[in-house]
Amino acid sequence: MIMNLIDKNLRKQINHLVDTYRDRCLWFLRADYYPNDLQDVLRTLDYIRRYGDREAFRKAGELYQWLSPDSSKPSAAL
Repeated sequence: MIMNLIDKNLRKQINHLVDTYRDRCLWFLRADYYPNDLQDVLRTLDYIRRYGDREAFRKAGELYQWLSPDSSKPSAAL
């Protein structure tokens, strides 16, 4: 499980964000849902960004950047 490879603090942040925005952004998921692997985490963060308010977009976007596979690639501008 990839969640075991994610830093414990980052995992707590993800789960807290899920709890915070569960009713507003993730209402279509199970009430006890937490993402288990990287693909689920990225998809869940995308839902929060898409269906949440500006603050949700910002918070989920920060976590998304940390976890996105493309974030470790060199910039095309370099």
